Amino acid sequence: NQWVSVESQGSDIGLCGCLLVLVSILFTLLTLPISIWMCIKIVKEYERAIIFRLGRILRGGAKGPGLFFILPCTDSFINVDMRTITFDIPPQEVLTKDSVTVSVDGVVYYRVQNATLAVANITNADAATRLLAQTTLRNVLGTKNLAEILSDREEIAHSMQSTLDEATDDWGIKVERVEIKDVKLPLQLQRAMAAEAEAAREARAKVIAAEGEMNASRALKEASLVIAESPSALQLRYLQTLNTIAAEKNSTIIFPLPIDMMQSFLTR
Repeated sequence: NQWVSVESQGSDIGLCGCLLVLVSILFTLLTLPISIWMCIKIVKEYERAIIFRLGRILRGGAKGPGLFFILPCTDSFINVDMRTITFDIPPQEVLTKDSVTVSVDGVVYYRVQNATLAVANITNADAATRLLAQTTLRNVLGTKNLAEILSDREEIAHSMQSTLDEATDDWGIKVERVEIKDVKLPLQLQRAMAAEAEAAREARAKVIAAEGEMNASRALKEASLVIAESPSALQLRYLQTLNTIAAEKNSTIIFPLPIDMMQSFLTR
């Protein structure tokens, strides 16, 4: 793989390089124990050290954590932080697929997976990952319409993570997570969407009210058929109504006079 090729290139320092290394070792032995303090280095648990010998990466890759030794004059090293790093994607003005301008920002979580590649293959892995995240966000959102951006944030974040992870693999970077933080719409579009939502709610309310009226009319029709079959049921309904009115302590009580009582007078 690419890591092995970097190490194989760094292991060949040539005859002149070998002579310089031998001179450095002799110098170290002659100046003991003072030189030992120049040779011992320490890296923390979350760090790795990339050692360069005469400008080439030393065989074995990254060193650490703990103690390691270098040769003065011929060796140098770079510490690489292996912890997860987070950064915010600045708000990006994006034109969606349905020609709507939105402002979207997000957050990215990544870590250095291969310290050798992160040092040898790119000048600044952090800055490159930040710039790539911005362009990836714009490219992914440009293929979505507004409804998909508002409803499918998890799918968009997963697509961005896959794209970033594949693009930064040669840099030794592992993108662990991408999240869409906020989607800002133009003020006029917000008002239009609010008016549309309010109109939809009113339409649903009217439909529900109409369905309630229809169900109530059906229930009244069934009740009238039951009362028509039994004339005494209407009298019981009159008494129930009087009982309800009396419980409310009203000063005026309207008593409905049954039509049956008036039939004898009408026949005369």
